[in-house]
Amino acid sequence: MLKPNLPSLNDSEGEQVPEGLPALVDGHVHLFPPDIFSALWTWFDENAWPIRYRMPASEVLEYLLSRGVGHVVALQYAHKPRISRMLNRFMAKTCSRFHGRVTGLAAVFPGEKDADEIIREAFDSGLKGVKLHAHVHCFDMNSEEMNQVYAVCEAERKPLVIHAGREPKSEAYRRDPYQICSADKLKRVLQEFPGLRVCVPHLGFDEISAYRKLVERFDNLWLDTTMMLSEYFPLKEPIELESYRIDRAMYGSDFPNIPYAWDRELRWVKRAGLRSESLEWLLHKSCSEFFGVKI
Repeated sequence: MLKPNLPSLNDSEGEQVPEGLPALVDGHVHLFPPDIFSALWTWFDENAWPIRYRMPASEVLEYLLSRGVGHVVALQYAHKPRISRMLNRFMAKTCSRFHGRVTGLAAVFPGEKDADEIIREAFDSGLKGVKLHAHVHCFDMNSEEMNQVYAVCEAERKPLVIHAGREPKSEAYRRDPYQICSADKLKRVLQEFPGLRVCVPHLGFDEISAYRKLVERFDNLWLDTTMMLSEYFPLKEPIELESYRIDRAMYGSDFPNIPYAWDRELRWVKRAGLRSESLEWLLHKSCSEFFGVKI
């Protein structure tokens, strides 16, 4: 659970991606306009941890790319109606400056007016999928508002990243994530929209085993490892990546919204003793397949 005054680790950081790792795609990086980034930092200061890297969107991308990250997938979400088009214009413009090294995803607030049109406009502008955060949007994952988004992404053959895990939850959220999120709710989405490619961040966090079983069953489900390799959160079970369907597991950093060094999880990966094939799937092949990234 998120709570005020979670620690900053103040650990050392490297200047480059650790030596010996294969090509790297970071599948989970956040970009927002300055005013929204500022509001987000304040929220984290009051309700979670101090964000270590506070920089504008272009600097976020330059920081990672200059340190050896080969490609970045940039995510955003609309925390209220009527800002999605603004966010999508910002994302498309920001990505265009990086000449094919950044893939941006669209924002939409489920249930807002013209939601399907907003999504299609974003795809026409070059954005390659949609990011949803059930905790922020406060919609049940099986609601009609969410189903509309699923249907458009499925029809347009674009991927969906959705924070569907119940953790990390916060008392500051307007609805309890345990009431609107679960592996069972996602299972229903995967069954009802079999052509929809879905990625759940944080390995599903408190339902790690349930999500690992889902990814074995459903070919349209991927999981990302964001923050779960950092040893920051207490987990019910250790992360054994070789036990996963590795072609459905992808690396993501959650940069810049983290309380530790940008390369902390990459150093964990290097120490983990994964097979060469597993490393390639984790660090670039799964992400490339899911988002259609070329590196």
